[in-house]
Amino acid sequence: MNETKQRARIYNQSHAPRKYVRGQRRFSVYISWSYPEEANRDVTELDNRFSTMTEVRRVGWPNWESPEYGASTFLQGIAGALELFFRAWVPFQDVVGEATGHSVAVFQRIDQAGYKLPIDERILADTDTLMVFGLDHMVTEQEAAPEEIEAVRQFLTREGTCLILGPHHDVGVSSDMKQRQMEYAHHGDALVPRQQRFGKYTRSLMKGLGVPIENQWGLRPAVVPKTNQIAPLTAMRDLDTRGWLTGVTTFNFHMHLPHYAVATQDSKYVHVLSTQPIDLGRPHPFTEAGNREFNSFVWMPPSGTRAGDVLLADSTIFSTLFGGTESLERFWRNLATK
Repeated sequence: MNETKQRARIYNQSHAPRKYVRGQRRFSVYISWSYPEEANRDVTELDNRFSTMTEVRRVGWPNWESPEYGASTFLQGIAGALELFFRAWVPFQDVVGEATGHSVAVFQRIDQAGYKLPIDERILADTDTLMVFGLDHMVTEQEAAPEEIEAVRQFLTREGTCLILGPHHDVGVSSDMKQRQMEYAHHGDALVPRQQRFGKYTRSLMKGLGVPIENQWGLRPAVVPKTNQIAPLTAMRDLDTRGWLTGVTTFNFHMHLPHYAVATQDSKYVHVLSTQPIDLGRPHPFTEAGNREFNSFVWMPPSGTRAGDVLLADSTIFSTLFGGTESLERFWRNLATK
């Protein structure tokens, strides 16, 4: 019986630049966290940290009780939970790699070995689509330096480039404990603390680039009745002239997704291409204010000296940690080929 083996894995070596091939996009993922600072957070702190692998196992029992995730083969602290992200991004990397003919490079602001890598020409020179995953907790004070903002600005002057920003959720902003508890009960994820604020790096990058969008809340999407499948997104297909959402009806279910609030009325500058229905059976300040859907995918077409596209989509849309669908894979292929 034939068994497909995983490809050999490499670590701790310099990135090999990818040659430009017309029509074959080169994707690079930049994770804005400091891996050591996230992994070394005090586990007695209730807020603003990732779960330990032990907590993941307890809450998700028995899903993680295989030898593959045991202490002899897998990290059990916060670092273990961080490694789950890397595993869950592999299907996206495989799909895009197959569609483009290029491997997807994954960089970290500060990696496991303590090496710091700001966004500069070492990343951008062989990149056509740059994805910035805003998974840094705000308490770690990650912030884009002026040189990084300028480097990305210059990157976007190249024809055919694309910047995909993924600032994560912002839960528990209010000092009102009752409101924090309402937010917690709304999303229903026992692994997310009453306050979990992400994305200072992406916020500073967006501010520097003039992207008038802010990640807010952590909202639980509605599901198809009597299933655990996410409800179809509401797509503004008349605005989607590039076809980013061609053949796409849903993303994947995640219990706490950000609302990408747009701070401009200029509809030519910013296009909200999809919104997501919210689970209205669980009270939340956002729905109590009359909202029924949140902005889930936003596009800023080229404008002025910016020749590249800017997109906003949460990093969980590129992960299978919370499931995946054919529609989601179609979205990935669209990004790779449009």
